[in-house]
Amino acid sequence: MRLGYSKAAMASGIALFGGTFDPIHHGHLIAARAVVEQLDYERAVFIPAPNPPHKVGQGLTDAADRLEMARLAVAGEPRFDVSDIEIRRCGLSYTILTVQAYRDTVAPAVPLAWIVGSDSLPELHTWYRVADLVELCRIVTAARPGYEPSDLTALQSRLSDPQIERLRRDILTTPRIDISSTDVRRRVHQGLSIRYLVPDAVADHIQSRGLYR
Repeated sequence: MRLGYSKAAMASGIALFGGTFDPIHHGHLIAARAVVEQLDYERAVFIPAPNPPHKVGQGLTDAADRLEMARLAVAGEPRFDVSDIEIRRCGLSYTILTVQAYRDTVAPAVPLAWIVGSDSLPELHTWYRVADLVELCRIVTAARPGYEPSDLTALQSRLSDPQIERLRRDILTTPRIDISSTDVRRRVHQGLSIRYLVPDAVADHIQSRGLYR
């Protein structure tokens, strides 16, 4: 994690990308690059979640391993970074608490965005303090080519019409990469190759630690 940036130098925006990253794969990296390029932001910061509210009790890989895999995946990429800000905080990994904490580490003028997948957009009404979150940062949806948002009327129970319209405007088309962490884990469990699905350094970590066996 590199939170010691010069605040004066950070003026072009940071896209925060939270997730379990169990494990991180090339699909995550490609989507993040597409977002920072389209927004013309300085960097994307990957934030592994130790206790996501929607995955309680699902037996995630140890957070330290997921953090290390994320660090290995972005090594040498100047527009990518990793933060352990959620892992250091106790309790459930609520997005708004993460954004509030990260906001305190950068200058007030630095724009912040939070990247979500297209499957998460219609479910934002279930997120903790989502109305406050939409005001605190820009919610950017990384969507596959040709994606049309499904019915977002459920969001009206928690968000105003102008907020929902902002969410629609921030749907970005990103390359469709059909890689999933679930499939990576399955292939490892079955003794199949995961080359080209994850960075080589991540594959080496999975093998050395005996993960997903």
